Amino acid sequence: MNSKKIVTLMLEQGYVSTLLNKRLDGGLSVHGISTTEFVIMHKLASSATGNMSRIALADAVGLTASGVTRLLAPMEKNNITEKLANPRDARQSLVGLSDVGRTLYNDAYVTFVHSCTSAFSLLDESEIDMLLHLLNKIKC
Repeated sequence: MNSKKIVTLMLEQGYVSTLLNKRLDGGLSVHGISTTEFVIMHKLASSATGNMSRIALADAVGLTASGVTRLLAPMEKNNITEKLANPRDARQSLVGLSDVGRTLYNDAYVTFVHSCTSAFSLLDESEIDMLLHLLNKIKC
């Protein structure tokens, strides 16, 4: 394997990721949230129970548990998320979207879809399928 190509690939994917995040952040800023906050909200909204432990949420979004805790503090203060009691383990709380958070998520989701559609408008469906396949293949 050509190490120069691999280095170039890694640097380019980082650059593309930064560009995409800037575009998504710009769209989501009208809702007062960042892309990372949206991802957290999406994971909570998509979970089977509507709530998750901080550790499970951290694993789902690729952050540390302390990183998720730091992100959730202002979200909880702004009534986007709420702490919930864990019926299985009183030592560990769960986090879920508040009613305000669910409304914000639903509104922001429309913006997110629009931003994603715009960002990938140069790719046809088969290219998007191939890109998804390749990304899933290299997930660490």
